[in-house]
Amino acid sequence: MDLGIAGKWALVCGASKGLGYGCALALAREGVNLVINARTAQALSAAGAAIAAETGVEVRTVACDITTEAGRLAALAACPQVDILVNNAGGPPPGDFRNWTREHWIAALDANMLTPIELIKATVDPMIARGFGRIVNITSSSVKAPIEILGLSNGARSGLTGFVAGLARKTVEHNVTINNLLPGQFDTDRLRNTTAAAAKNLGKPAEEIAAQRRQLIPAKRFGNALEFGQMCAYLCSEQASYFTGQNVLLDGGAYPGTY
Repeated sequence: MDLGIAGKWALVCGASKGLGYGCALALAREGVNLVINARTAQALSAAGAAIAAETGVEVRTVACDITTEAGRLAALAACPQVDILVNNAGGPPPGDFRNWTREHWIAALDANMLTPIELIKATVDPMIARGFGRIVNITSSSVKAPIEILGLSNGARSGLTGFVAGLARKTVEHNVTINNLLPGQFDTDRLRNTTAAAAKNLGKPAEEIAAQRRQLIPAKRFGNALEFGQMCAYLCSEQASYFTGQNVLLDGGAYPGTY
């Protein structure tokens, strides 16, 4: 299927690896030019070079902290026009809410709620003026089924979800859609790190913990970043113009509910 977005420009945050990289690669394979962002310049440069070499699209890299105003301005300035925005940031650390200070909460809100809102604010009106825009926020399956030790993420990402639910109904008449992608367990550095930490705490090999986790997923495997990115690319397509304000859960069937 031709997704009808070749030649568009996308700003993809947190795209040096993991799910952000999967989204950037999938969009590039559809002919979308990219501005990609991450904090680590070397990894970001390598990611951009790999995507450009494979797909032939223009890829611009901006190494910055997207949670700061300066970082956002730098990323936006590098993009001729933002037709597609993919908001993505690493999740806050797990823990017990009794140990979290106001500073912990503010950091979580800055990264996982306020930064996406600021980027939406900076791009949505030009999208409306041009009559095309696609915004995809990478959130978490914890928005659908909260995870007790991820209270910072549960709270911040749920706040973004509530904000998007209202705005998405205001922009769709202008062919500007806003949706959220909710990853379950994907084979990324974050999953490997949390698996290693759990293994250390339990005194078991990491692969044993990973195997146990895979068995709890009906698909019997972890997801991969590219298949996540391909779903993102579809949400950014011309064909997805009637799809907005939704929370799309990709978890291999792990969520046990009907709705």
